[in-house]
Amino acid sequence: MAGKARVEVFESKGDVAAAAAARVAAAIDAAQGRREIVTLALAGGSTPRALYQSWAASPDGMAWSKLHVLFGDERCVPPEHGDSNYRMAREAMLDALAEAGHLPAERVFRMKGELEPRAGAADYARELAALFGLGAGEQPRIDVVLLGMGDDGHTASLFPGTRALDAQPGDVVVENYVEKLDAHRLTLTAHCINAAREVIFIVTGEGKAPALREVLVGDRDEQRYPSQLVAPTDGQLTFLVDRAAAAELPRTHEYITRIDHGADA
Repeated sequence: MAGKARVEVFESKGDVAAAAAARVAAAIDAAQGRREIVTLALAGGSTPRALYQSWAASPDGMAWSKLHVLFGDERCVPPEHGDSNYRMAREAMLDALAEAGHLPAERVFRMKGELEPRAGAADYARELAALFGLGAGEQPRIDVVLLGMGDDGHTASLFPGTRALDAQPGDVVVENYVEKLDAHRLTLTAHCINAAREVIFIVTGEGKAPALREVLVGDRDEQRYPSQLVAPTDGQLTFLVDRAAAAELPRTHEYITRIDHGADA
């Protein structure tokens, strides 16, 4: 992955959120001039919340007119549940953007975590096929996919040692049972993520440092570190990380292309 990924190290979580906002805005703006439908897949979890809140607070920094919002994964819970990725995104930005007229609800495509898991995965795959006009076995070409990374090296809901890691090339969305959480998840497959035009990881905090080191410079072990599966076939891969998350990366390495605010990772 090191030879394909761009890694940018920033001083703080706030700096990472600001960099992510600028990078996504630039990619969406460029896509607006080329396509009638522009797509952004959101990450769940707590890490991207500050980014979403920044878009709600300053929406003029993003071109919204053609944007369709997707989700990279979802917990198998109803949309009002406290664990729902959709609820987090709705509370952080979607409600505010809809109220302001920037992003109407019909351009937000949530995964239906309240359905039986396999039915929920099939439902979302059908929605993406209709949105993108896909034939059987084709992958959607999402403009930007946002990803987080867990301290175990998982991303989206691609967890170590789970069946979603063995998805077939034509699989777009799958249900994934995560034994250590005793929970079902819905997730885009690695094949779907790798078809994107741009993939951006947002990784912050010292707890992520060991996994980030293994994902970027460790031995190849996708079953143990599923984030290693992410390698766009014809797109840009960027890691935006703070100094704490970068603490265990080699201090000199060719993949670190930008270091801000004196970070010496």
